[in-house]
Amino acid sequence: MAGARGLGLVAPVEGGLPVKRRPEFRPEPEPEEPFLLCDPASSHGGSDSSLSDSEESVFSGLEESGSDSSEDDEENNDGDGEDEISCDKGHSRTERQAQTDSSGLRTEMARVSSRDEYQEDSSDEEDIRNTVGNVPLEWYDDFPHVGYDLDGRRIYKPLRTRDELDQFLDKMDDPDFWRTVQDRMTGRDLRLTDEQVALVHRLQRGQFGDMGFNPYEPAVDFFSGDVMIHPVTNRPADKRSFIPSLVEKEKVSRMVHAIKMGWIQPRRPRDSIPSFYDLWAQEDPNAILGRHRMHVPAPKLALPGHAESYNPPPEYLLSEEERLAWGQQEPSERKLNFLPQKFPSLRTVPAYSRFIQERFERCLDLYLCPRQRKMRVNVDPEDLIPKLPRPRDLQPFPTCQALVYRGHSDLVRCLSVSPGGQWLASGSDDGSLRLWEVATARCMKTVPVGGVVRSVAWNPNPTICLVAAALDDTVLLLNPALGDRLLVGSTDQLLGAFTPPEEPALQPAQWLEASEEERQRSLRLRICHSKPVTQVTWHRHGDYLAVVLATPGHTQVLIHQLSRRRSQSPFRRSHGQVQCVAFHPTRPFLLVASQRSVRVYHLLRQELTKKLMPNCKWVSSMAVHPGGDNIICGSYDSKLVWFDLDLSTKPYKVLRHHKKALRAVAFHPRYPLFASSSDDGTIIVCHGMVYNDLLQNPLLVPVKVLKGHTLTRDLGVLDVTFHPTQPWIFSSGADGTIRLFT
Repeated sequence: MAGARGLGLVAPVEGGLPVKRRPEFRPEPEPEEPFLLCDPASSHGGSDSSLSDSEESVFSGLEESGSDSSEDDEENNDGDGEDEISCDKGHSRTERQAQTDSSGLRTEMARVSSRDEYQEDSSDEEDIRNTVGNVPLEWYDDFPHVGYDLDGRRIYKPLRTRDELDQFLDKMDDPDFWRTVQDRMTGRDLRLTDEQVALVHRLQRGQFGDMGFNPYEPAVDFFSGDVMIHPVTNRPADKRSFIPSLVEKEKVSRMVHAIKMGWIQPRRPRDSIPSFYDLWAQEDPNAILGRHRMHVPAPKLALPGHAESYNPPPEYLLSEEERLAWGQQEPSERKLNFLPQKFPSLRTVPAYSRFIQERFERCLDLYLCPRQRKMRVNVDPEDLIPKLPRPRDLQPFPTCQALVYRGHSDLVRCLSVSPGGQWLASGSDDGSLRLWEVATARCMKTVPVGGVVRSVAWNPNPTICLVAAALDDTVLLLNPALGDRLLVGSTDQLLGAFTPPEEPALQPAQWLEASEEERQRSLRLRICHSKPVTQVTWHRHGDYLAVVLATPGHTQVLIHQLSRRRSQSPFRRSHGQVQCVAFHPTRPFLLVASQRSVRVYHLLRQELTKKLMPNCKWVSSMAVHPGGDNIICGSYDSKLVWFDLDLSTKPYKVLRHHKKALRAVAFHPRYPLFASSSDDGTIIVCHGMVYNDLLQNPLLVPVKVLKGHTLTRDLGVLDVTFHPTQPWIFSSGADGTIRLFT
């Protein structure tokens, strides 16, 4: 045993708890030391049945660690017999001593078990069988072992395959189950001894763990109260300790000056009289929500009537049939909850039998029925309607029909006004393009094109005179030769200055020069496409032209450059059937309207900027405000949608003034006006003021409904456009006429 303590091994105590011994300096080891290190029972393959578990743990050293390392040792011993032989040879004297003297071992064991376990132990030392250190044991939850012993072998967890029923049976059968605990470091079940149980009980009661400790021993006065002869420090006093401080003098002088000037007031003595405040002193007694106004008194009982009199009139008395009918009714359906009776005098009136019950029900109603004052607001429906300005205050706007332009024999699909407002171009299904003088309604020129003109657009550049017309799968560029001759000549000079490149590039459209005969009819260029063209529109500078083709795919929109005669497809994929396109008036944006959405593309960055959702079934037309921050869209489901691009991608206003499908919408370039035309034969002109203040929403007011076109083939007004400088509006209808409203 001395050898075991000298090597720092674990020696068990009573109850099987391991205690780590401190290393001690011992003299030369006794003959029993080798016996502890090499067990004769393990070397000869047998065991002493007379030894108990605790005694075996003493001689096994580190073997009793709760792991399966003993099995590994047996396998190693089986595989390597030389170590076993050497162990037998080296400790033959120990074996002979163990065989001859087993009583000495029992005496040694009794001496170890009787020794005080706290004699050579410190509270800060722990069981060193598991050498994982400060590693959290939660890290070993997914492993079969729980740590490592001193030799580096794994300490395996015990197999716990017993269910709760088996544990309950063990608890019932084992009288010492209450003192069994589980060692977290090794996973084994340990049985507490009586001393350990007593220690736990003492700690639970808040007492000291050591029974021999006396907390009430007399205190030892380590520091006496006697005055010593020699001081602790004999340093002389500082000079500043007996010289007045200049800093304090300055502080005192400043405070004296502040008191003289009245900046510092002396503290007034506190008044010991308590002060009270009226919480409702500032309350208005006439307020509706006042404290007394909200009180609702209990409803008063109704005054008795003639039927409750002891001598009621004869008409209040019930006949026999009425009595039977009253008895057959439900109590809640009766008009009277009593039967009127007649007595000769007041003295003969008996006591009321339901007096106590009625008083009890009255008390229940008073404290159970909630009484609350309901604030009813009487609102005039007229006040809920927004206050819109009067239409006469929003003038000027077109109010009456001034001129009718007659000459087309079929419906007029499209209109366009020159930048100066002097000429008007119209396209019709009769296969002709007509040019009108606005002031006189005179047809200046008729250009036969041999097909339906679906769209016409006058070049917005005032320095050239050029008209683009969409005809089947071709866009015609015409010089109408109207107005100033210098303007007409500069247009032809601009178109003739183009020199074709040596190697023509592959383009989605083909540019063709007009023949001499076609030039006599004002035709200058042809742009041929593979599919029919439904719309044509100009950029504000007049050099670019956008067209919409009636074809599915990404080639629905093409952009043509007039000066270089080049064509390009700006999109790589399609997002639905394109209805119309428009250029932004001030920024490099292209607005593409499909059936269910409007997409805003940035042409320089080549990216999608916004996607507007008009919530319409089918968008038919689109117009952009001259300021560029607002858009209106017309749809075939009779809606006009106003978008504020700075506000949201959802509609700002949805106007449902028309009864049928909208065909066209337009903004006035200068006046705060916009209009919409519909198949119901009407044109609705609205005042749309857009303010420079971003915090103020646009003002939309319908001001006039213009009528004049007759319905033909269930079609009304097909196109509408404003005069560039005057508050006039042009409209073309299915009746083959063009009308000017001023």
